[in-house]
Amino acid sequence: MTLVFEQLNQGWNAYPNGSESVVARVGDTLTFRFKLNPFAYEGVSKGDEAVLTFAGCTRWRLGVTNDQGWFEGQCRYSDVAPRWGEFYEIIGDDPERNAPEDWQIIGADTSAGRHFLFYLRDETFECVAGDWRIAHLK
Repeated sequence: MTLVFEQLNQGWNAYPNGSESVVARVGDTLTFRFKLNPFAYEGVSKGDEAVLTFAGCTRWRLGVTNDQGWFEGQCRYSDVAPRWGEFYEIIGDDPERNAPEDWQIIGADTSAGRHFLFYLRDETFECVAGDWRIAHLK
């Protein structure tokens, strides 16, 4: 099966000059806080932040692959993901999912687990969770 990268960010994205992201966890709920991009989207002002919340999270990672690594082909999805800088759900059987050694394991993966991937300027965020939502903070 071919991997599908479904782009989830519509009308928002991370600040292009560094997101200053923060990961927090309570039980199996994970939050990822980052600065929003005020340059490309209406309704986003400089300094605005967003929080992605992932329910039923079983694993997560904040990797070091940045935009330079992506364009130099150093990311395991450089040749298959449509674009750098987007928030995706990866759908399909992914033989490379477990390749990174820096996964933070919360619990056993389940059949309901969805693989989320967010490319930011200075890092890559990934998690496996049952669902997600976003809140725009002004």
